[in-house]
Amino acid sequence: MLSSVICVRCPRSCLIRILVEEGSMKSAEGYGCHLGLEYAMEEAANPKRTVCSTVRVVGGRYPRLPVRTSEPVPKSKIREVVDTLRGVAVKAPVRRGEVIVRNVAGTGVDVIAEMDVKPEGA
Repeated sequence: MLSSVICVRCPRSCLIRILVEEGSMKSAEGYGCHLGLEYAMEEAANPKRTVCSTVRVVGGRYPRLPVRTSEPVPKSKIREVVDTLRGVAVKAPVRRGEVIVRNVAGTGVDVIAEMDVKPEGA
């Protein structure tokens, strides 16, 4: 199967064409640096993404807290990560970088807060 990806590892944004057969990459064309080749190999074998979302805040100045995964997670786990976050509520105060969910969806990756939220009235 032939597919194309746009590399996001450097500002060149190369369009890389990947030939995948039997679950492994057979060839890649169009990359402009070694980072592009690495990116193509990762996309072919196990594509990953950083998940950004929000969770509910109880007793805080703001009703929602922006969160993200501390590292990219496999694309196959994104729905499970989002479903897990749907039921999460945190109590203020919250500090940026604080772990909100450990080992989300069994990925070994934590979900962290992206901003400080002070208690209501503080």
